[in-house]
Amino acid sequence: MPSNQIQWFPGHMAKTRRLILENLSSVDIILEILDARIPYSSKNPEIDRMIDIKPHIIILNKSSLADSHATSVWISYYRKALQNEISVIAADCITGEGFSSIASEIRRVLSDKIEHLKQKGVERPLRAMVVGIPNVGKSTIINKMTGAKKAAAENRPGVTLTKQWVRTKDGFDLLDMPGVLWPKFEDKTVGENLAATGAIKDTLIFSDEIALTLIGKLKKAYPELLNKRYKITDEEFAGSEDNYTLFCLIAKKRGLLISGGEPDTDRCAAMLLDEFRSGKIGRITLEFP
Repeated sequence: MPSNQIQWFPGHMAKTRRLILENLSSVDIILEILDARIPYSSKNPEIDRMIDIKPHIIILNKSSLADSHATSVWISYYRKALQNEISVIAADCITGEGFSSIASEIRRVLSDKIEHLKQKGVERPLRAMVVGIPNVGKSTIINKMTGAKKAAAENRPGVTLTKQWVRTKDGFDLLDMPGVLWPKFEDKTVGENLAATGAIKDTLIFSDEIALTLIGKLKKAYPELLNKRYKITDEEFAGSEDNYTLFCLIAKKRGLLISGGEPDTDRCAAMLLDEFRSGKIGRITLEFP
């Protein structure tokens, strides 16, 4: 039975942190991948501390699943917060949108490095380390950039378990690192957002609790998408006094019931999380700056 307190694997996470630190000197730039649906919650604060002054590009991935207006706001927020010292772009590992700008942005950020290598007569590919939390799409981005399935990629956390070098179509060497979370979350909302997007294994959480939290966010920020997807009328929505009432209504609409007409909470929670993660409910961002 999963505990409602998410359990981590500090040995695995500590190993990943060591891998990052040990390989920093081997790369010219860091590509930090964030989930565009949760640009704050998916930003591991330990990564900034580890990479220090290394050139750095933030990529808001899975942007086709996120609210496009919110993504623009987040790009402006990070550029301002980081005083334009770190480049921030949106891309999408699902549609390929924005990928053409990654290579040009790497060259722009490393223009001084490129010139320095040229003057020294050194010919070698530029090297980038790809970092981020589990299930944020690092390996899929690498496969898009290489044009081949060279990195293990699945829509579940913990697929990449060790570092691996790959060469891109543009001639860069990319170092794919395992996803790394931090030891504990000071903010409960961060953990909830990570669970909703699938950065945390579903076997480690109570899915119905996360689904109820997700309903609350959608009810507040995207009621029209929620109502359209589950065919909820204005009267039914207005009569749903709390998140659980709305959850039960959605279960009934989808026929996810057990004996006595009670909602099948496990099946309904799994359905809601799956349809959110796959974008079937709509383009949604769970947090705003």
